[in-house]
This record gives sequence, C-alpha cells and structure tokens, in this order.
Amino acid sequence: MTAGRKAIGRSKAAEAAAFGYRPLYRQVKDVLLKRLGDGTWQPGQLLPSEPELAQDLGVSQGTVRKALDEMTAENLLVRRQGRGTFVARHDEERILFQFFRIVPDEGTRRFPESRIIEVRAAKADLTAAERLGLRQGASVVTIERVRSIDEVPCIHERIVLPSALFPKIEKRASLPNNLYELYASAYGVTIARASEQIKAVAAEPRQADLIDVAAGQPLLAIDRVALALDGTRAEWRLSLCRTDRFHYLNDLR
Repeated sequence: MTAGRKAIGRSKAAEAAAFGYRPLYRQVKDVLLKRLGDGTWQPGQLLPSEPELAQDLGVSQGTVRKALDEMTAENLLVRRQGRGTFVARHDEERILFQFFRIVPDEGTRRFPESRIIEVRAAKADLTAAERLGLRQGASVVTIERVRSIDEVPCIHERIVLPSALFPKIEKRASLPNNLYELYASAYGVTIARASEQIKAVAAEPRQADLIDVAAGQPLLAIDRVALALDGTRAEWRLSLCRTDRFHYLNDLR
C-alpha cells in the first residue's frame, strides 16, 4: 500500500469516527488542500497529472478528477486546455470576479487602485476578536486605505489581520494594491473563500472626507471575514462604499 493510500486510510478512519462517512474524493480533496496550504504547491505551479496523482494517492483517476473539478469550481485551481491544472494565483482578474463587487454605475467592472492611510500594530477589540476568532487584546495589524476607480475615491477600508499569521507585515516598506497576492506569496496564506454581511450606514465625517461625500450620505457597509484554505480566519475587512456613483454587483449562478 502506498504512503498516500495509508494517509487517506488513516484520515478516513479518523473522520468516520468524528463525522461519519465521507466520499473518497472529498478525502482526496483534503489531501490536495493540505498540499496547497503547507506550500507543497505554490500559486501558479503546475500540478502533477491526474494519473500521477492517482498513483501517488492510491485511488482511481476518476476520484482525483472529481476532487480537482470541485477545487476548480471553487477557484482554487485553474484548468488550461492542453497544458494541465495549475494552482490559482490571486491575480487581479481572479480577485475582481471572485472578491470585488463594486462597479461604477456608468462602466464595466475593473480593479480599483489603493492609497494607504495607515498601517499599525494594535490589540484586537471585542468586535475584531469575535470576527477573527481571537481573544480580546490579541496582537493584530490594522490597515486603513482608500480605494478608487478611475481616480474617483469610492471605498474606505479598515482591514484587521492576526499578527500571528502575518508577522511584521506592518514593518513592510509598502503594501501592494493586491493584498491577497501578498498574503499567499509572502506568508503562505491563501484566501479560499469569504463570508460577507451587507447593510446601509450613514457616512461619518472622517469617512466622508476620505471618499469625498457629504457627512450622513448613505454608504454600503460590507463586513467580510476571509478564510484561508484550512478554514482559519485570516482577515476581517470593513469596506464602506459610495452608493451615489457605484453599486454592488453579484452574479448569481
């Protein structure tokens, strides 16, 4: 029996005891997710072929294909005709269609620009602790920035990160516009999915000044918790979005 088959067998026994039976392709998916999470496969890297993975894990090629199909549907992998299956990058195109939903009323969806206001080490307040699953007072890093589309400021963002996941990120000379790519390339934290809560709020004076609207003007508040591949809460982001010239677009499928 191969090492991969033994690993899946042990995983299957443990999960069966705790959660009941799980399909074999889901167990294969768990193994593949672990390889993404521990850096065995890096963003942009070509995966071994389906026959190679099947032999390595001691399962059928169809089982591997089903696991890969599900991971592709979740935007964790990218299939390229005639070239193979690659680990997805957090490039601008992927983020634009998976994680960024603000669109100008007149125009098409495009990636925003960012201006950093402040980056600092802090202690998690009660809300941040609850959102990130931390104890109150735990070490976090807060990033405040303004995002613009076509040079029009449209979003005020406050981002809170667990310091344990992103050590010394506040000491970097600069932060890129595409933070998710930085998380993956510099810290080995790949954002796999996110949960959002949306509601209307009134712009407070400081926020209004930063995104060039009147105090009290309606804003769309998007409260998002982003999760890494292993389900760890990696980021809490509160985005306050203008509604006079922009809207939230979600393609339902």
